[in-house]
Amino acid sequence: MNPVGFDALQGWNQEDFASLMVPLRQECHRLSQLPPETVLGGAETLPFGRHASDWSGACAELESATDARTYLQTWFQPYEVATSAFFTGYFEPQIQASLTQGGAYQTPLYGRPTDLVRTKATNGQTVTGRWVNGQFAPYYDRAAIDHGALAGKGLEIAWLKSPVDLFFLQIQGSGRLVLPDGNQIRVGYSGKNGQPYVPLGRVLVQEGQLAPNAVSMDTIRAWLEAHPDQMMAMMERNPDYVFFRRDDGNLGQGATGAFGVPLTAGRSVAIDRSLVPFALPLWVETKLPDAQGRPSNWDHLVFAQDIGTDIHGAGRADLFTGWGAFAQYVAGNLHSAGRMVMLLPRPPASADTQ
Repeated sequence: MNPVGFDALQGWNQEDFASLMVPLRQECHRLSQLPPETVLGGAETLPFGRHASDWSGACAELESATDARTYLQTWFQPYEVATSAFFTGYFEPQIQASLTQGGAYQTPLYGRPTDLVRTKATNGQTVTGRWVNGQFAPYYDRAAIDHGALAGKGLEIAWLKSPVDLFFLQIQGSGRLVLPDGNQIRVGYSGKNGQPYVPLGRVLVQEGQLAPNAVSMDTIRAWLEAHPDQMMAMMERNPDYVFFRRDDGNLGQGATGAFGVPLTAGRSVAIDRSLVPFALPLWVETKLPDAQGRPSNWDHLVFAQDIGTDIHGAGRADLFTGWGAFAQYVAGNLHSAGRMVMLLPRPPASADTQ
């Protein structure tokens, strides 16, 4: 990871800096709620930005800042990620649901079970499972839950029309449930069963069901719906299972991400927290599909505000695209290489305009 100047960021001068003040202030408000010693994540080799206290100077200055460009160039130092970057997208799906079981609504959407436990193993690693007769055991996998392992425990938040809808909601991590009366409620991530995540697209390619260059959310869904006799078994090839909670936040903005701030379409990304700290601004240079399906240059500042099941590596990020049909389209078709530059907050004594 090497320091670079702001003049090395392609498209920096064309950024919409005015739109950055809201997410920056949301982040500093969140950071002010955390103890100074809170670890935000990131590789131990990062020179700064791994603790909430590292933002003290930058956030104090933000209170009186009026120009985001000057502020960023004063209080942050860009570091280019040496690893080749790769970007995907995720969105907030809108799914038909009912708060009661009946008719077409037969697929339960579960809240977090009370017996789901995260604890430290003897090697110091965090593990997820449940206690069974005094012994710690892996939690139920997708197949076991599909076959009723959690039925009758009062965990149902709502009922969906399709197990495929549930599967893709779990991949996205949050969504909006459209009730029969037209009202909507949001559900957000509340935990997972600790089983490994197996990308279904990869399985379908390996088995010759999809071409490698044809994998997207739409093609995976189409395959599942075209093979109802194989649908459940195929989805159960991914033992990972996500649980939800009801989120009564403002439906006019995105769901609350893992960092604790509302996600902003086109500005929030999910990252590998072991390598990239929460709250960090990231300069992204990649390509996004436009309305005609053509890849178009996309050079913008985003913020590390969420985590994702399949997001691993320093140059890996999942862009939150919002909600609605176009957000779904962009997220489903975003698989682009590119460049990532971390903007690390400066210590108060070293802030310097560039």
